[in-house]
This record gives sequence, C-alpha cells and structure tokens, in this order.
Amino acid sequence: MTTRPVVEFDTSTPVIDSHQHVMLPVQDQIDALDEAGIDKAVLIIARPHPERASDLAGFQREMAVLSRATSGGSDGDEPLRAAMSEQRAALHAHPDRFLGFGPVPVAGASDIDRWVDEEVAGHGFRGIGELVPVPDRGEEIEPVVRAASDHGLPVLVHGYAPQTLADIRAFAEIARRHPGAPVIIGQLGGANWLTAIEAARDVPNLYLDISTPQLAFGPLLAMQECPEKTLFASDAPYDDMVSIRVLAERMIARTRCGSELRARILGGTLLSLLAD
Repeated sequence: MTTRPVVEFDTSTPVIDSHQHVMLPVQDQIDALDEAGIDKAVLIIARPHPERASDLAGFQREMAVLSRATSGGSDGDEPLRAAMSEQRAALHAHPDRFLGFGPVPVAGASDIDRWVDEEVAGHGFRGIGELVPVPDRGEEIEPVVRAASDHGLPVLVHGYAPQTLADIRAFAEIARRHPGAPVIIGQLGGANWLTAIEAARDVPNLYLDISTPQLAFGPLLAMQECPEKTLFASDAPYDDMVSIRVLAERMIARTRCGSELRARILGGTLLSLLAD
C-alpha cells in the first residue's frame, strides 16, 4: 500500500476553494479539505458523482450524466431534487466548511426573479451557480445575472467544454451590462482561456476561477495579468484539490504577487464578492 507524501502548506492565509461540488461521502470531502489545507469551499450541487466510480465503466456512466447536463439534456426533475437534498445536508452538517451557491434554472423557469429572491437569497445561499447554458446560447444566463444583480450575488458560470468561444464572449458582455453582479467564469474558460483572461482584465465585475486548467500556463498568465480577478478553485471532484492547491501556491510564488495578492487569490477576493 502506497502512502501519499505529506505536503506542507503556508497556513498564514485562510484558503477558500471557490468551486467544489458535493462529493459522497461528504466526510471524505472534509478529510480532503483538511489534507489540502483548505479552510472553506463554495459548495455546488452535483448530479454525477465520479468520485464513487470504482472502474472505467462506472466512471463513464457518471460522466454521461455530466455530458447530458452540460449539453442541455435532462434526466427529469428527480435527479435535480436529489442533488439539492445532498447539498442541503452537507451545508447543514458542515456550516463551518462550506459556503452554498444555489442552483437556478437557466432556461424554462417562468419567474427567475422570484426564484432568486426566494430559493437563493431567501434560503441563505451566498451566490448562484453553476449555470450551464446550452452551448452557443450563453445569452440564456442574462435573466439570472440581472436578478442576481438586485441582490449583489456572485454568479458562477460553466466555462469548460462544451461552452464555446461565443459563450465566453457572451458571459463577458452580460457581466458588463449588469455591474451589480460579480460573474465568475469557471474552469478559466476551458479552451478559450486567453479570451477569458482578456475579458476579465477589461470588465470590472468579471472574474476567473483557475480550476481544471488545460495548460498550467493559463492560471499563471491569469495571475500575472489580473491577480485581483483570479480565484483559487479546484472544481473537485473533477480535479484533485490537493494537487491544484500545490499548483496554485507554486504559481503565486513564481509571479511574485506578494502576500497581499496571495491572500486575495486564495480566498480574499471571493469573500469580498459574497453578499453580507
């Protein structure tokens, strides 16, 4: 049996992972947070659970659920209700470790304003996400961002495939039109990370999370160009939170950001975005 090497982290700055999904069993997620030296995590619902897969076939089944969800497909309301129940249980059990972002239907809801007011703000969620519009229809998120702006709530949007370059540009333009809502592009915009970094540099309320990078150069460039707009994130279980924490620390050191910007990247900026 192999033993994972012990990684020593600088604990002078409270660390917040700005993008995680519910992992089962939740105690394993808490143990991983401890191992990674992460104080808190933004917790988002999870319909697939790849962390439960014990072989390739099981992993493929879980990822097929993810593929349908990110391509506009639906398995009905029951999986969503089950995912919301898992999230509520985790938030209730570990309020000191998780910050909840509430799900909002991107399309098809008759009253987005009411949903955000009652189901998100009314239930104490600190933000909205993760929004996943149909590919090439990024404009679908605008009613949600408009409603979020009324409450000053940050909105996390899916940035990885199958989202397209047109979607990343749409997210940036929507953020520009609704300056009261911080918009966070997840996964650094996936293959379109250069466009995402340019947009975050130019749009005051547009931010980036550095989870699941395709190239290590992407997060490094984001930290160099707009460190005050860059958020530490792992997108666990789709990346290993310990590994991404090590990567983030090494990149921060390479950019010579200094202690103040390090604190912002690792959690300070996210805290400033959250509604009181």
